[in-house]
Amino acid sequence: MKLKIVLLVLAFASALEAQTAPAPAGGQTRAEHRQQMMEIDQQEMQALKADLDKMKSSLAEMKANLLTIKDTNELDRWRSNVDLWETMVGHLERMQKQMEMMGPGMMGPGMGGPPPASKQQ
Repeated sequence: MKLKIVLLVLAFASALEAQTAPAPAGGQTRAEHRQQMMEIDQQEMQALKADLDKMKSSLAEMKANLLTIKDTNELDRWRSNVDLWETMVGHLERMQKQMEMMGPGMMGPGMGGPPPASKQQ
């Protein structure tokens, strides 16, 4: 119960801080700042798509190599590696789809967005 109260207070404080945050520095309006963040998000999405394309190409090569391996221990290692990378590529594809559904400007810290602004003390 105490943990729920603490989490609720933290969420409320975070929401309140976001509402009362001053306009970005450098004379930039909120609209200009948002546009800039949307452009950064778009660049990050394009980079993610390019990375996924490279990973898929490498994964296809790895799968093709499976056909040439005769040693069963080596084949098992390669299959495990292929399974791992298939899982990773699938995960990144799902993340990409979620980010596309959220729309530009919605990525936020930790997802390719800008880091949170530091507070002055």
